[in-house]
Amino acid sequence: MNMNNLMKQAQKMQKRMVEMQEEMTNRTVEASVGGGMVAAVANGSGELVSIKLSPEVVDPDDIEMLEDLIVAAVSEAHNKSQELMSEEMGKLTGGVKIPGMM
Repeated sequence: MNMNNLMKQAQKMQKRMVEMQEEMTNRTVEASVGGGMVAAVANGSGELVSIKLSPEVVDPDDIEMLEDLIVAAVSEAHNKSQELMSEEMGKLTGGVKIPGMM
């Protein structure tokens, strides 16, 4: 393989990675905690998209529990979005880890 072909392949892969990262902003993952009382939705880029609260979880006498559930749901949604991105990047790179891309 000559250097010219290698550069073309690298450019093609780079273009596909940019396209895939853009696509990931349109894909979402959801994580729920507390038996579904709190759910967080994040996109494939790790951005929080929405929080859903079940009415029964809103107890003015126990705000701390609600705060903990929200933090847990957001954390889990973020983890799921990272897993989705890693999975998609792995498909693109054939499992080769590229620093700064995941």
